Amino acid sequence: MLIFDGAMGTMLQAAGLQEGYCPELFNIERPEVVKHIHTEYLQHGSDIITTNTFGACSLKLEDYQLSHRVKEINTAAVKIAKEAIAECKPSAKVAGDLGPTGKFIVPLGNIPFDTIYNTYYEQALALIEAGVDYIIIETIIDIQEMRAALLAAKDARDFHKKTKEDVQIICQFSFSEDGRTITGTTPEGAAILLEAMGADIIGINCSLGPVQIAPMIKAMASVTNLPLIAQANAGMPVLVNKKTVFPLNPTDMASHITDIIDAGATYIGACCGSTPEHIQEIATIARHYQAQPRPIVEPFTALTSRTQILRLGQEQEPVIIGERINPTGRKVLAKELREGNFMMVKRDALAQVEAGASILDVNMGVGGVDQAPLMERAICELSMLVETPLSIDTLDPKALEVGLKNYPGRPLINSVNAEPEQIKAVMPLAKRYGAALLCLPLSSGDLPETAEKRIELANKIVTQAYEYGLRPNDLLLDPLVLTLASGDESAKQTLRTLQLYKKHFGFPTVMGLSNISFGMPQRPYLNSQFLTMALASGLTTPILNPLNYPVKKAFITAKTLLGWDSGADTFIKEYGYESEDTSTPVTVKEANPSKFTSDNPIDMIQHCVEQGEKEAIIPLIETALSDGIDPLIITKQGLSEAMNVVGDKFGSGKLFLPQVMLAAETMQAAFQTIKRVLPADTSLEKETVIVATVKGDIHDLGKNIVAALLENNGYRIIDLGKDVDPTTIVDAVKEHKAALVGICSLMTTTMPQIDNTIHAMRSAGLTTPVMVGGAVLSQEYADQAGADYYAKDGVTAVNLANELFKN
Repeated sequence: MLIFDGAMGTMLQAAGLQEGYCPELFNIERPEVVKHIHTEYLQHGSDIITTNTFGACSLKLEDYQLSHRVKEINTAAVKIAKEAIAECKPSAKVAGDLGPTGKFIVPLGNIPFDTIYNTYYEQALALIEAGVDYIIIETIIDIQEMRAALLAAKDARDFHKKTKEDVQIICQFSFSEDGRTITGTTPEGAAILLEAMGADIIGINCSLGPVQIAPMIKAMASVTNLPLIAQANAGMPVLVNKKTVFPLNPTDMASHITDIIDAGATYIGACCGSTPEHIQEIATIARHYQAQPRPIVEPFTALTSRTQILRLGQEQEPVIIGERINPTGRKVLAKELREGNFMMVKRDALAQVEAGASILDVNMGVGGVDQAPLMERAICELSMLVETPLSIDTLDPKALEVGLKNYPGRPLINSVNAEPEQIKAVMPLAKRYGAALLCLPLSSGDLPETAEKRIELANKIVTQAYEYGLRPNDLLLDPLVLTLASGDESAKQTLRTLQLYKKHFGFPTVMGLSNISFGMPQRPYLNSQFLTMALASGLTTPILNPLNYPVKKAFITAKTLLGWDSGADTFIKEYGYESEDTSTPVTVKEANPSKFTSDNPIDMIQHCVEQGEKEAIIPLIETALSDGIDPLIITKQGLSEAMNVVGDKFGSGKLFLPQVMLAAETMQAAFQTIKRVLPADTSLEKETVIVATVKGDIHDLGKNIVAALLENNGYRIIDLGKDVDPTTIVDAVKEHKAALVGICSLMTTTMPQIDNTIHAMRSAGLTTPVMVGGAVLSQEYADQAGADYYAKDGVTAVNLANELFKN
């Protein structure tokens, strides 16, 4: 059991840190204060102390015009920590701290992945060069930012020729009380991806107290054998006499530590509101507590999206990979992709998911077109639209890497063969980005016709994969499907290969089903029969068109016969209505469950917003206006009602922030179309809303989400930014005649500025309603501060504004 330290910010404030002053600048201008804090933690039981560099990356230091001093500030921080260790506890270690940038990566935000990567790389490089023992990436709320930070830290470690024995990398997320990050990732999903990407230690810090964190640590322990770390807040903050107070004193907080240890944590520290006294009590209990041995997690294969986990394997229920996002043989789709139109891609994605696809294969191979930008956009669009994991299907290394980089999860790479050039290009990317890899037994000039030859090639590929550092649970096998037209034994050899794969490897298996019938008549019938036999032979993950009725029916039938459909419930639900009269031919219907049509244009508009179809909404709005439909009817009955549905689904956990943002962007496209078609119409102009982060608080991620959602819902937004003085807000309300003010605080120390801002507005005679929010706020705090509304998230803020103005 190793003990980390507690809060740095809490201690700096007690030592005189003023609002608006850069905490990390203390490393340069007041090093004795930082050294004293480190010494206090070491003397009270810390084995590892964390550098005062939480906001010392260039993107955060820009707020203080200090971005040119990244190396200086980080180097000084490590020097101070090492001095404290040398004088107080030579056995202790130093963890170099990387905090959140406060930005969202494209497509959730407007910051490119590489920009976030570069800012973390610069900081990690400085910290490792200065001699830290750990890099700790903490308080992260979005999986993409964590991926960028982890890649940067690993690359910086490699640059300095350090190993994980020299510098271990710790990754800590902050979760909400619902057990997910603000963008929808669960502890289990985060753990699966981070282990695959090569994190050394993973865990949770901030936002929650020890009671809330313990079950989340247990959830991580259920899917990984990596060491786990927990650094909870000293309880959930409350307001007492207009001051922020963390309710758990050292004894109270330490009383919950055994639950966290029992959950699986072997690194224990604390976060906001904690002090050296908290650490002393925690260390005393943790070092003497005899926890039960943590259960070993048997390796398993899984894919993840931002919000979902999908387990694959011989012991798992077979699942479908949808094949339709592929322009090969689809002239209309290829034409749209050449034109930069992704409407068909998104509709095919939604239709396949609704029809039962658990993974979507994404192929952007359009002749004569650079695949990389197409793949980048496809991955960004689809990762916002659907929750199912994706399979990146390309032989182009550039397109593959751009797809992997922009995917907020653990995808499948489709595929790698035995060609040395392919192995060299693909396997390092799979290892770097933590992807699963489909292995295809092919090599130059060798089309193996027998199962034995395919097993031999598969062995070679798997051996190479291990040499590149990939694990057995990173690999899937393709048995190679040759068309029946190529020989009478083709189907038989594929089935035998599946049987041998199951016997010799036990990996999940994937194959493109429709290849078997290429050049043959009655393709759906051949495909469905072959699918049933393949599933019985060990196929776990067929690539097929789930909208093809005979094939889908064969899939469900085979699952039922193989025991994956308890009580035949799915089979009866899907096909119990069908006639059993075999004497009369049954007309085969093509399924297309996501094809929504209506004669009512308002219904069509509403559907487009709910589904996030930005491209489709524009011609619908144009047609509705040309048909004389009142813009107010379009807005209220089509757009606003759709966002109400989206908001309800978000509140019930059926949708997550990416889907909400996509729907809001679709609504904004509708508003812009109305303004373009009817520039003189002022009936849609909504009220002006001022948004700001309070004085002393330089965090603006939550405020930016609220501003984007309000603006996409038609409100005029005046964004005053962050660290905004109350008088500036008062002046802005007067100048812009604002109808609503939205202010937020994401730091416990700046919560009282909510009170100060509201007081300043009322003292100036302004009766403008005030809405407050932020990670540390609550309804109770809002009431005590005199706010008119409390919004726990961006969707709530929109709903409150709409209710206030009856929009």
